[in-house]
Amino acid sequence: MTINTQEIKKHANVIASCGKHVGTVDHLEGTDQIKLTKNDAADGHHHLIPVAWVAEIKGDDVILNKNAQEVEQGWTAI
Repeated sequence: MTINTQEIKKHANVIASCGKHVGTVDHLEGTDQIKLTKNDAADGHHHLIPVAWVAEIKGDDVILNKNAQEVEQGWTAI
C-alpha cells in the first residue's frame, strides 16, 4: 500500500505499532522523511523518521509499522 504523504498533517500524532505515542509531526522533510517536533522528545531534539515506516494514516494519527523501541533505535536525531 502506498502512503499519500499529502495526508500527513502538521501536529499529527505519531503512534508506534505497539500503540505508544512516539512523537508529533513537525513537517515533511523532503519527500521521504517526517520531521518530529522536539517538544515531546525526551532528548529535546528533532528526529527524522522515514515515510516508509508509515503503515497507515487515520485522521490525525500517523500509525507506524515499527514498535516504539525500533523507532527510537532507528530514528535520526538532528
